[in-house]
Amino acid sequence: MTGEPNTADSQPRLHQHGREIQAFGSVRQLPVALAYEARLYSCERLNRILADTRILHSLYKKYHWLMRGHTFYQLHLLLDKHAEEQLALVDTLAERVQTLGGVAVGDPRHVAELTRIPRPPNGVEEVPGMLSRLLEAHETILIDAHDAAARVAEGGDDGSNDVLVSDLIRTNELQAWFVAEHLVDTPAVRA
Repeated sequence: MTGEPNTADSQPRLHQHGREIQAFGSVRQLPVALAYEARLYSCERLNRILADTRILHSLYKKYHWLMRGHTFYQLHLLLDKHAEEQLALVDTLAERVQTLGGVAVGDPRHVAELTRIPRPPNGVEEVPGMLSRLLEAHETILIDAHDAAARVAEGGDDGSNDVLVSDLIRTNELQAWFVAEHLVDTPAVRA
């Protein structure tokens, strides 16, 4: 023994590629007291809503950065707040999929394949167009979430129903209200 450290032991093993150990769209057996079919269905619905929610989060961030006009400051702050809330929903939805034994959609390119929210222009839209696009995305998510909540409840998946109703639906309804009120054409200084 020379007393000198073996640097090979601390060398990172770079450029590794692992084999896929669970396919997207499959569910593992976990002790969550739900039938395989119920978990499979819930994961599929949750992943679709997760993809749309990730896009909505990105839209909020984009419009937060690109905001213009006399309500810039208020909308800049509001859209950032909404983006943070959507990001929390992303994590909640993804963790629910994982809890059910599924694989949460993670790669942005895969999200783009699954989402039903139309792609916005690459440039800057007028503010009413941005806000309208956010409201349309909220409505897309809410329509799907209401249907999914009822159907997963029928399958006995109360946990996913709770996430959809208590977290996703309530947050999206409240955010839609806040955004919609910015599209009311009312005088600011005289009646």
